[in-house]
Amino acid sequence: MKIANVVQDSIVDGPGLRFTVFTQGCPHHCPGCHNQGTHSPEGGRERTVDELAEELKKNPLTEGLTLSGGEPFCQAEECAALARRAGEMGLVVWTYTGYTYEELIRGENPAWAALLAATDVLVDGPFLLEQKSYSALYRGSENQRLIDLRATRKKGVLTLWSRPDPLIHFTRPSS
Repeated sequence: MKIANVVQDSIVDGPGLRFTVFTQGCPHHCPGCHNQGTHSPEGGRERTVDELAEELKKNPLTEGLTLSGGEPFCQAEECAALARRAGEMGLVVWTYTGYTYEELIRGENPAWAALLAATDVLVDGPFLLEQKSYSALYRGSENQRLIDLRATRKKGVLTLWSRPDPLIHFTRPSS
């Protein structure tokens, strides 16, 4: 898996303390992107899913895995494998993408479907400089959506994620 960076204790890439993997390579090249160094597929360094999963396990305070970019769906097979491992650890998985949810499900790409299936919350849509916002919760621009994929799968209709009551902890339900 080609990654640009790992942040082991992010508090800005979803709720709680998160292990964030920034994938390398992005076809979107959004003007004003804050991760322009992740665009070229030639950059970054190789890490295995096993290495990242072992690193993820080390901090017992970690509440979730966030896959960011670059574009995680460019490495969907590896990202899905890591997301499944995180789910097995009881962690909540967030995935950021410049694609829209509709584009991803229309793509009929089995690796994309696997990553969507292993993701709890999808932050979708390209970063739009003209809609940049410092107050948009966990997003860079107002057009991006926080999609609760758990609820979407359960209800069969796209459902937006909303911040849970701070007194109720947002965790992966046991299977």
